[in-house]
Amino acid sequence: MSQQEESISYKKKMAAKLNDSSLKAGVKDAVPIILGYLPIGIAYGMLAVNKGLTPLQTTAMSIFVFAGSAQLVAIEMIAAGAAVAAIIAMTFLVNLRHLLLSASLSLHLRNLPLYYYPFLGFLVTDESFAVAMSKLESKKKKQRYFLGLGFTAYLGWVFSSAAGAFLTEFINFGSGGALDFVLPAMFIVLLVMQISSRSEIIVAVFSGLLSLFFALTVEGSWNIILATVLAAFLGVYISGND
Repeated sequence: MSQQEESISYKKKMAAKLNDSSLKAGVKDAVPIILGYLPIGIAYGMLAVNKGLTPLQTTAMSIFVFAGSAQLVAIEMIAAGAAVAAIIAMTFLVNLRHLLLSASLSLHLRNLPLYYYPFLGFLVTDESFAVAMSKLESKKKKQRYFLGLGFTAYLGWVFSSAAGAFLTEFINFGSGGALDFVLPAMFIVLLVMQISSRSEIIVAVFSGLLSLFFALTVEGSWNIILATVLAAFLGVYISGND
């Protein structure tokens, strides 16, 4: 086969993938996720620039990290002058749940070529996982469905982050004002939405009090990490005794 014929064959294969119904379904199902990302992404972009990052740095973090909650925590720690090790450790802890999400998804995405997994793993988020788990079973090409779903959501997050970051260049927020409340407000809402039992209330209150205690007694920005780890142990203990 000549080089020209190989090129034509490759283009046909790519066109077939783009026209694949599973891929299109993934793209379509990502639209509600994007609508949810828009306000949070714009808020993240504005907050990051307000904390000292440039619009390019803010957008780059979304491109290479793609983890909203971890990014929001990271920019707060960067602004507070936290050690690099502390920021990395906190990002790891915040995203640790992705190991469980990926393990569940792997049951539906077996026997794929190895090159698929790094890309699919990078695209796993709480939202894409929730949508995929409810739709994957009915899809013929499951990996293409999740690729369309995850990559479209990824583009939506990067776009909303960039929009917020570059929009901030034209808005004078002064000392920050209400913008500084974006991060704690978002996490308070997420916390309240996830609490569904008395034991979860106990763990949430315990972790908050621990964080305040360590903030007053431990130098640096390790209070969140220490509180998270100890609260996780408490949660496991309570669950084991229920």
